[in-house]
Amino acid sequence: MRIETDCVGSLAIPDKALYGIHAARAQQNFPISSEKTDVALMKNIVLIKQAAAVVNQQAGTLDSQKSRAIIRACQDVLSGKYDDQFVVAAIQGGAGTSANMNVNEVVANVAGQYTAIVIHPNDDVNQSQSTNDVFPTAGKMTLLQLYPALRQQLQRLVHVLLDRAETFKDAVKVGRTQLQDAVPTTFGNSFHAYYSLFKRDLQRVNQAVDVLRNVNLGGTAIGTGLNASEFYREHIVDEVNDLTGVKLVVSEDKIDATQNCDALAAFSSSLKMLSLDLIKLSNDLRLLGSGPQAGFCELRLPAVQAGSSIMPGKVNPVIPEVVNQVAFQVIGYDTTVSLAVQAGQLELNAFEPVIFKDLIDGEVILTGALETLVTRCLEGIQVNAEYGKEQVEKSAISATVLAPVIGYERAMNLVKQAIRQKKSVKTLLKTQAIMSDEQIDYLFSTQHLINRSNDKR
Repeated sequence: MRIETDCVGSLAIPDKALYGIHAARAQQNFPISSEKTDVALMKNIVLIKQAAAVVNQQAGTLDSQKSRAIIRACQDVLSGKYDDQFVVAAIQGGAGTSANMNVNEVVANVAGQYTAIVIHPNDDVNQSQSTNDVFPTAGKMTLLQLYPALRQQLQRLVHVLLDRAETFKDAVKVGRTQLQDAVPTTFGNSFHAYYSLFKRDLQRVNQAVDVLRNVNLGGTAIGTGLNASEFYREHIVDEVNDLTGVKLVVSEDKIDATQNCDALAAFSSSLKMLSLDLIKLSNDLRLLGSGPQAGFCELRLPAVQAGSSIMPGKVNPVIPEVVNQVAFQVIGYDTTVSLAVQAGQLELNAFEPVIFKDLIDGEVILTGALETLVTRCLEGIQVNAEYGKEQVEKSAISATVLAPVIGYERAMNLVKQAIRQKKSVKTLLKTQAIMSDEQIDYLFSTQHLINRSNDKR
């Protein structure tokens, strides 16, 4: 063991540990769960340290030997060989200070292996920085880096829904409102509506992600840039961009960007909206695929696994079910993010650790859910076309097309009679000689029932 000292007192640290007293105290103070701060976020903090070492050396505020040692240490840490030294819990007090100091200590101790000069975690590794600009910048970098995978899967969903709309454009079905029979439609119409829905989701999330590029790096403690040179403030974001390619933008008002997290709330809201829409789609798939004998049985979802330990041959809609559960989780995350965003006070929001924890996890599990939904459900989904056509022909609600011709009251009586006698409205009409067979055949043709002539898509 070695003894380290801070403003609180002294603490014994394992000799082999590359972290120091600040990270050790966080271990003691935040034993909330086994979940550590996301490694990708921690490595983005390391990238900021590397960029800072370059810019501070150029600014003349950091010795070149120290700069080289810090840069080399950062590169070593980024390789993954010291991931086990990131020991701070994901949910932590202090606005992320424990995570930032964990990185400062590890980088300083690794850098000390390359030079006889003492590398100080605060004076050297953390020079020109504060947790309050480093931590949110690293968090946003992580969200931006994760987004291409989410966007790709959301684009796949949009594409496959449009493809299903074209494939099923002539597959008629009974429409339903409030789970009661309504006028006929097609599965093409239904899947095109899903396509339009998720196309909007893609636009919403794209817009919300774009705002995350604005960062307060260079603002230090509260956005004023205290203790950072003018050169550093002007060049640090460019250096981070050169290292990472994430295309960050310096916020026009770093004081605002330090204390307000509305951009994170907006991004969370876009993920929540996507989740709400995934629930709608998943529930529709489960309902329309219910059966196969006593349910709707209008869709056939791919069979991916046995569904019961007791009922032989039972197959459940497990893919929509797992997507629902992911969506429930992300909606819960949004509630947490919303509460944390509004809880910020004065010059800082202290609750960014839980905000980034939930947003990062939300992005990851939504990406997986979208890929699973497309690959293991939607790409292989089938329509029970003959059954759908049969149901449309039997549906008494198709008498709606008669209302403009014979009036609402007379059409309603026909519906009641058809249901009572278990006959189709079309059959009743032909026996009652209300109109010609040719007119009846036209009114009850598929093209007329689904109003295909008014389809503007």
